[in-house]
Amino acid sequence: MNFGIVDLLAIAAVAVVLALVMLLPMVHMELGPSGRLAVGKRWLLVAALGMGVMAFIFKLAVILTVSSLPQIVIAPLISGPSPIQLAVAQRQDDGFDMVATGTGRYIWEALPERAPAPPDNPTTPEKVALGERLFHDTALSRDRTLSCASCHDVRAGAGGDGRATSLGIEGQVGSRNAPTVWNAAFQSLLFWDGRAPSLEEQAKGPPVNPAEMGMPSLDAVAARVREDVSYRAGFDRAFGAGTPITIDAIAKAIAAYERTLITPDAPYDRFVRGDAKALTPAQLRGMSLFQNLGCVTCHSGPNFSGASVFDARQPFRLFPANATAFNARYRLTGDTGLATPGGKQGLWRIPSLRNVALTGPWLHNGAVDKLEDVVRIMASAQLGRLTADDPRAGRFVIWSGQERVLGGVDRSALGDQEVADIAAFLRSLSSERLVAQVAKQGGNPVAKTGRRADAGVLFTANDNSRPLRLVR
Repeated sequence: MNFGIVDLLAIAAVAVVLALVMLLPMVHMELGPSGRLAVGKRWLLVAALGMGVMAFIFKLAVILTVSSLPQIVIAPLISGPSPIQLAVAQRQDDGFDMVATGTGRYIWEALPERAPAPPDNPTTPEKVALGERLFHDTALSRDRTLSCASCHDVRAGAGGDGRATSLGIEGQVGSRNAPTVWNAAFQSLLFWDGRAPSLEEQAKGPPVNPAEMGMPSLDAVAARVREDVSYRAGFDRAFGAGTPITIDAIAKAIAAYERTLITPDAPYDRFVRGDAKALTPAQLRGMSLFQNLGCVTCHSGPNFSGASVFDARQPFRLFPANATAFNARYRLTGDTGLATPGGKQGLWRIPSLRNVALTGPWLHNGAVDKLEDVVRIMASAQLGRLTADDPRAGRFVIWSGQERVLGGVDRSALGDQEVADIAAFLRSLSSERLVAQVAKQGGNPVAKTGRRADAGVLFTANDNSRPLRLVR
């Protein structure tokens, strides 16, 4: 059916008129006289029968409308904006001729130049300056050895510490990998398990974590800051003269500083903004795979995270979603996040993939030291794709002798070249400024080295495209 709403209403109106025209003579000339009805009762009978006809026509109109919904309502919605059209001019320099024209409807977006701030904590230069000082102040830890920057180096690194899991005071080894603080301002939930709903709340966590900065209470953190009289002028400038130095003010200043730590200068951003030569052929192939394989289902939007401020309807995912050989190899369920401990699946906030190539080792436990292996794990554990070494991989022909039908099943594995292309695309999400910053320091700058909690191996810096490698 291809009726429009107006057409249906017109048909219904004509039907009502015809029904009334037929009912009037029928009642007055046949039913009324045969039933010896008075004139008034004849009109009541006409009205009753007319309402029945109108009810029938109304139901018919509803049925026709519902049957036409896919064409009238749904089709325009799913057609959406014009398909993505990516055109990359012929690359004479490398002999690669590529025009990538996609028909997918996923809309790729560049990162905004500024991060949003809550109404009760607007970003100001004075507050940012204060927050930067607090972020790098080791006085916020119990033994005055660690600052926020100890695990989230932003002056020389990519916002992490390069360790599988971070070190706290007195050499304590944490259980989770330190996420980068770069672009954390665009996340709606913070920490691996998403327990903090804002940067302000997140800033209050590490100082009082016994395995991290170890302060006995948040009041003790504020008291430690008040001890340093040189902070008074900074708080006056940021919050007004005489404003008390409280943990809330401290957290607001740190959060304001962190909202300036954004990186909208990746090659990917330049490409989306119109520079057709910003991505290499391999990165373009990886971008297409990233969409077509379904990676965008979780890592969506400008910050490549379903837990971002751009769209936080489904910020958590089961991981690993599928049983694979990787689960035991990388101890993926030793820590299950928000899920029940000891289960076969964890529940985690979806992390951002911005600058992911610079922030290894990867995953919540820092168990993976090669970006390509992370791609294989996620493709297998989350998307159900087989890997090249899986004996179940292949294209199978199925013949039905009874029905005489030939069919097939495509269980092709994700090949090494596809993995390499996806990893190449992920590297295009790295800020060019951070790439240069990390390279200047000879790889991961903070550490230099870090010991994994459960293995006798060290992580050390390598190059900026694969920042860490295992050495024994």
